[in-house]
Amino acid sequence: MDGYIKAFLAGGTICALVQILMDKTRMMPGRIMVTLVVSGTVLGFLGVYEPFAEWAGAGATVPLLGFGNTLWKGISKAMAEDGALGIFKGGFTASAAGICGALVFGYLGSLLFRPKMKR
Repeated sequence: MDGYIKAFLAGGTICALVQILMDKTRMMPGRIMVTLVVSGTVLGFLGVYEPFAEWAGAGATVPLLGFGNTLWKGISKAMAEDGALGIFKGGFTASAAGICGALVFGYLGSLLFRPKMKR
């Protein structure tokens, strides 16, 4: 039960901060998403995000900050194994399963629920 509370608090805080960013700035949603991924990558590089993710669990790994951290972990592992070539392939290798799952389940959801364009 303790893990659920930590995940809720961490994920909720991240989402609340992003909502404030959306409400108080003129940043477009795409730029905010890129900012979150880059921030997760930088925090992973600095060694700050992994201890936070271990404490918060899914509350830290599911948001886009966690995706950035996953990219960083893949790049750092691939660089250790393959050198500079790892910069280009590590992020793809680390995140491939998550991206594939999002595409497959998004497609299945569109078949089941008949999405419509907003008017």
